[in-house]
Amino acid sequence: MKKIITFICILALTLSCFTGCGKRDENHIIVGASSTPHAEILEFIKSDYEALGYTLEIVIYTDYIMPNTSLAIGDLDANYFQHLPFLQQYNKSNGANLVSACAVHYEPMGIFAKGVNDISAIPQNAVIIIPADQSNQARALFLLAENNLITLADGVTITNVTVLDVVDDKGHTIRPVEAASIPAQLNQGDNGTVAVINGNYALSSGISLTTALAVEDKNSEAALTYANVLAVQNGHEQRQAIKDLVKLLTSEKVKNYIISNYQGAVLPL
Repeated sequence: MKKIITFICILALTLSCFTGCGKRDENHIIVGASSTPHAEILEFIKSDYEALGYTLEIVIYTDYIMPNTSLAIGDLDANYFQHLPFLQQYNKSNGANLVSACAVHYEPMGIFAKGVNDISAIPQNAVIIIPADQSNQARALFLLAENNLITLADGVTITNVTVLDVVDDKGHTIRPVEAASIPAQLNQGDNGTVAVINGNYALSSGISLTTALAVEDKNSEAALTYANVLAVQNGHEQRQAIKDLVKLLTSEKVKNYIISNYQGAVLPL
């Protein structure tokens, strides 16, 4: 019996050790981000954040799904890559409860066309590539409609419109694809191919916003709706580490950095 008790005590201590060793330091903050501009902005504030006593680990993602999945299961403390409608759609589709800790910046979406210098010169029956995910698709469709490339049904809003609400495609073929692949597909397409590209993917692909045929206005409904946010698990926005990160991300220093580095492709709020 004595040997059994001794064994149980040793096992309990061993398990306790593993549990303690596996617990991450509360001040070691892991944030998932798209490479441009999100990870760059995080790198810019990293030294200031670490001066407050934290360790900031930035994990770069190349898609729009895994950052939320990783956050929902607790592999990340926060992510910074998306706008609020996309976050809300993820929650709805996955039964998650992620929230915005703050809005940081806005990335205008642009219409680009291969071998075309003016929106009026887009050929008839053009292939128009847009993001497939619901929130970015809605945004792209509104921008196309504003520039008379398609007509949308009456009464639709920028947060709920889909390709099914296109009542007149004006002879064009609307092709929804994964957002990150759009710059490459535009590059590989025939002359006259049109693409609506998210600002961060244009930046990371070396596409200048100055080459866009049309861009969302900074005072538009889209700008107010689709600001990029720092997302966390519900309730974690009250953690001091997250509050301190929010303070830095929304600082004048970061706003000036964004203005100086992205030439209008990223706009601070």
